Amino acid sequence: MKTYNVAVVGTGAVGQTILKVLEERNFPVGRLKVLATSRSAGKSVNFKGEEYVIEETTPAAFAGIDIALFAGGEASKLYGRAAVEAGAVVIDNSNNFRMDPDVPLVVPEVNPQDVRWHKGLIANPNCSTIQMVVALKPIYDAVGIKRIVVSTYQAVSGAGQEAIDELRHQSKQVLAGEKVTGSVFPHQIAFNCLPHIDVFLENGYSKEEMKMVNETKKIMGDDQIQVTATTVRVPVFNGHSEAVNVETREKLTAAAAKELLRRAPGVVVVDDLEAKAYPLAIHADGRDEVFVGRIREDFTVPCGLNMWIVADNLRKGAATNAVQIAELLVQEGLL
Repeated sequence: MKTYNVAVVGTGAVGQTILKVLEERNFPVGRLKVLATSRSAGKSVNFKGEEYVIEETTPAAFAGIDIALFAGGEASKLYGRAAVEAGAVVIDNSNNFRMDPDVPLVVPEVNPQDVRWHKGLIANPNCSTIQMVVALKPIYDAVGIKRIVVSTYQAVSGAGQEAIDELRHQSKQVLAGEKVTGSVFPHQIAFNCLPHIDVFLENGYSKEEMKMVNETKKIMGDDQIQVTATTVRVPVFNGHSEAVNVETREKLTAAAAKELLRRAPGVVVVDDLEAKAYPLAIHADGRDEVFVGRIREDFTVPCGLNMWIVADNLRKGAATNAVQIAELLVQEGLL
């Protein structure tokens, strides 16, 4: 089997999960480089039973690399183009290139064909966008979609390891009756919900909300879809949940929607009200599928559906989607 030299850039929650997913899916890694900031350089990580010393990210570090998986943050802004110039195909988990018209924004279950026009850079969409479009693609293909209204319930792991630590620490403080302290979020996250993810924009929406609006249109290849979003951070360690209302162009019954989704790649339908079975973040944790339930018709419009969508934001929302893109590149012979 042909192997590929791979660089993983970033050793936080997403970077660690990328390494885990590469190993689990037995991606044909030849030589592996793990790159990070000078702060992390010299430490080591484990991959397939071997220890790899973390190197500092520099333009020279990408020499001989076939695929560079950037975990997110500022790294791709600083080194993404340099990695491409060195000969690597960059799969980037940050927001730096997602809306660049020359950069494909790819979810393999939705628009795999878009990898074919990459020019060295491929963007991994926002975690909350990924799980939503995986669930909506079969509905879009069957009856079209006019409008999407989504409210998210996003886990703290989406804000990184420090956010996970802050929720754990604050929960202990609250239960102990101590004063709550924190630095990651603008308000207490323990036992609380914050309708504030990323910065607020002039239109009153947050950057996270506008990511969902704009990315959905680009991934679906349809600027006519109307999308509005409210994104909320909740005191859950891992796994994003979403309440999604969809107005379709043609009538689709709840039963027909369930059948479509049961056949859809990467989707698991969990929808048995008598058994109180519906998607939960605790069940999605550590899984790569997108879970969909509470599928029901919206009786306020002629053609509408409501559903509840849950996925592991570190895996399908980030690391797994990136590795799946790398697998697509291999399958298509695009490296």
